[in-house]
Amino acid sequence: MNFESELKKGIFMISECTQCNKTIWPPSEFCNQCFKEVSWKKSPSEGKIIEFSRQNNDYFCLIEIKNGVRIIGKVSSGTPNVGQNIKLDRCGIRDGSYFFEMSLT
Repeated sequence: MNFESELKKGIFMISECTQCNKTIWPPSEFCNQCFKEVSWKKSPSEGKIIEFSRQNNDYFCLIEIKNGVRIIGKVSSGTPNVGQNIKLDRCGIRDGSYFFEMSLT
């Protein structure tokens, strides 16, 4: 199991060190602090908006999910605000690129 294989299935995983329990982001097979192996866990699906931008009628947000894990994704509907709660609805790999779709809660 690794990050991309699970993302292809629509599952967003994060890695955590088996020795020091540090959340490893960006995802890696080894801890960048103590160099031990990691375990993979399904990520929480809710986070907070750190910042956002708009392109035409679409909004894109940088969100923080857990322990410094930040991702950028498209907001499916509504107008985002900094600090607002948001939920990761869908993720995957499309045309060789990661995608994340979110909705306001």
